Amino acid sequence: MASKILIIGACGQIGTELTLALREKVGRDNVIASDIREGSEDLMNSGPFEIADATNYNQIEDLVIQHDIEEVYLMAAMLSATAEKFPMKGWDLNMSSLFHVLNLAKEGKIKKVFWPSSIAVFGPTTPKHDTPQTTVMEPTTVYGISKQAGERWCEYYFNKFGVDVRSIRYPGLISYKTLPGGGTTDYAVEIYHEALKNGKYTSFLNKDTELPMMFMDDAIRATISLMEAPSEKVKVRSSYNLSALNFTPDTLAKAIQKHIPEFEISYAPDFRQAIADSWPSSIDDSEARKDWGWRHDFDLEKMTSEMLEGIKEVYHV
Repeated sequence: MASKILIIGACGQIGTELTLALREKVGRDNVIASDIREGSEDLMNSGPFEIADATNYNQIEDLVIQHDIEEVYLMAAMLSATAEKFPMKGWDLNMSSLFHVLNLAKEGKIKKVFWPSSIAVFGPTTPKHDTPQTTVMEPTTVYGISKQAGERWCEYYFNKFGVDVRSIRYPGLISYKTLPGGGTTDYAVEIYHEALKNGKYTSFLNKDTELPMMFMDDAIRATISLMEAPSEKVKVRSSYNLSALNFTPDTLAKAIQKHIPEFEISYAPDFRQAIADSWPSSIDDSEARKDWGWRHDFDLEKMTSEMLEGIKEVYHV
């Protein structure tokens, strides 16, 4: 019997694709999607869906009991750029939703929790190149502060109460299936859409701003692999560094120009530049590779081909 899974925040950029991937793997009726509002047609047609507010403990507890849930993937969050505009809303959503799920696990109502962290936990004092798993973390954004605090609480609940909680520090994630949700790395998705639609793009980050990135298929595979790993192999209970690609807007534009030679890029950095400058340019993820066998599949060329083909197919550009 497959475990019954609840995905909270199933309509977001990661949640949508994670829901579809898990339903394909364990069966549509074993994965309950939930969010505060309905999602894409593909998501809504793929299996059971419940409206729920991640900040409302009773609603989440009701879903867990009603559907006999064993595993929760908590994907609801307010991302970096949006949370800077609404700091207290961002903090409240990101923290209260995590406590609700950790407490349900502590009470024995669920067996396993996935909670995503992010490279936003790092700050300007963190080593920028090959950022180690354990290092200085002084985040400067509401999102990063909430993720750093969340990591500490996850480890605390594991050590103190034996809660089986697992986490990944996602880099910037790139997908054509869902539109970005207010993150600092969103340019790396927007650029493909604009290249196909208009043949030009104005980046909100400088041409030489290098950041860790990953194609969504790799991120989904990593998430499921970590959750399937035997408990004794999961050595890090705060959050694992995860890496695949590092590139700048300029490098990405050149990769696109191999497919669309007339594509042009210009630069008009905004408030997100300061956020990006506080983050690492590359990540050391050797512990994830050693502990549970993480390997990425998509390089820049493969991802660019996939993105351009996917956008043409989905959006008929």
